[in-house]
Amino acid sequence: MSEQKILLSADTPCDIGDELKARYHVSLYPLHIILDGKQYTDGVDITSAELYEAWWKHKLLPSTAAINPEEYESYFCPFLKEGFEIIHISLGSGLSSSCQNAQIAAETLKTAGNVYVIDSCSLSTGFGLLVCEAGERIKAGMPAKKIVEEVTALSFDTRASFILDTLEFMRAGGRCNSITQIGAALMNLKPTILVKNDRQGSMVVGKKYMGKLAPSLMKYVDDQLKDRTDLVLERVFVTHSGMDDPSIIDRVVARIRELQPFREIFVTQASCTISAHSGPNTLGVLFLTKPGSAAN
Repeated sequence: MSEQKILLSADTPCDIGDELKARYHVSLYPLHIILDGKQYTDGVDITSAELYEAWWKHKLLPSTAAINPEEYESYFCPFLKEGFEIIHISLGSGLSSSCQNAQIAAETLKTAGNVYVIDSCSLSTGFGLLVCEAGERIKAGMPAKKIVEEVTALSFDTRASFILDTLEFMRAGGRCNSITQIGAALMNLKPTILVKNDRQGSMVVGKKYMGKLAPSLMKYVDDQLKDRTDLVLERVFVTHSGMDDPSIIDRVVARIRELQPFREIFVTQASCTISAHSGPNTLGVLFLTKPGSAAN
């Protein structure tokens, strides 16, 4: 019997960074960014800094576009012809039609080979955590169907949240109203956004912190991690959208080390798909909890 060949694939907003992409041999497929009537490829020909500049200087708001079924077919086909089974982990279906479109492509290609699509029910490294879990199982030689079963179950154990420094981009994108934005600015509030994996990745507002960003982030890290006994301590992500003061990231990492003995801490920068909605100086701490633990 020949050795199984499994290709691990994901949408670019998994935000895992180059180190983990190389470790797990992940093929990333980029979403589209639309700015000023032009289409760009996330992570290829546009940066988050350019998106921010377009808004602050010209009030040009970027939008994001899902990958359509035909694009996924063209992407999957060469790997199937090489004899790979494909495990593709998608941006949460509550946030984008990419997952549904990947599933349509997989069904269309079923006579050509196996394409398994996992709805991450999350965004950014909330589903980057699942990519890593799938990668570990591929390295261990687990069959594709078993990997899909286990990683799909883990989608309910991801904990993804982040703090916004500004509501400007959320407001411009229609995700909060002007009155809410003005009120938050006047009170110097930093809201937490929680990604609900029991709602396929849709987002809700969580705790609001008052004051400057750095101390608010320290309080947020404590609230996320302090005294918790339900954490999977294999890895944790600190994912940001570009920080004006990079030293804040070092402080966050140091505080995480004080609170919990994670084996690995990865600092990654969010893709344009994520940054286009969150704006600059957004930062989150993302991790897995043990199966059956209560949501954050």
